[in-house]
Amino acid sequence: MSPLLQTFSLLAVASLAFTTTASMPETDAAKVPLRIMPLGASITYGQGSSTGNGYRNDLHKLLTDSGYTVNMVGSRKHGSMKDNDVEGWPGFLIDEVQSKAEAAVPSRLPNVFIVNAGTNDCGRNFQLDGAGRRTDDLLEYLWKASPDSTIILSTLLINLYPVVEARVEKVNAQIKEVARQKAAQKKRIVLVDMHAADGPQKADLADATHPNDAGYNKMAKIWFRGIQEAASKGFLKNPKPVPGA
Repeated sequence: MSPLLQTFSLLAVASLAFTTTASMPETDAAKVPLRIMPLGASITYGQGSSTGNGYRNDLHKLLTDSGYTVNMVGSRKHGSMKDNDVEGWPGFLIDEVQSKAEAAVPSRLPNVFIVNAGTNDCGRNFQLDGAGRRTDDLLEYLWKASPDSTIILSTLLINLYPVVEARVEKVNAQIKEVARQKAAQKKRIVLVDMHAADGPQKADLADATHPNDAGYNKMAKIWFRGIQEAASKGFLKNPKPVPGA
């Protein structure tokens, strides 16, 4: 091969290598180990599912089948799945969920939080005008306690009681606005809509509030898409070393 052809050949290989590397952000992100804290109340805990796993086992499988290494973390264990750590507290309000997070997060340092909180605030009609502020406080605490973490924040699910459903819609509007503001501040946040047409519907509920297995499967798929979106945006960072580990 002539020197000129050799030069062109080397340039072509270098160009191909650069193009291939530059076009693989999702592949690189998929290599980030996921230390996930499912955070919320009874829906996070898995109430209404036949196994107690709620959405967690289906989500775990979707992620591992896609090449992720997954470790779910939390101060509690619930459900038949092997990796059944969870930070779900049935009956808890948003600020009470934050109190539990304050006790659990520093020793676990998740790099991903999946947050569904506020259903009990709606059920109790608890200071609904402040639900957005309380959600904001919760998110800011999570980022402060576990820097560079990504939050997948969900809206609240449909409720069979009309009076509660009206409250859910009111709180969901606040959750969406909080997510919009945080995104504008360049925070690592993805909003997923559990109240949309592909979320749990009335037939997917075990009671007025909690999903059945089919409903939880729908939730898992929505959470999964949220994590995929976070990966595509370059949000996912390696989990930090856990103190004392």
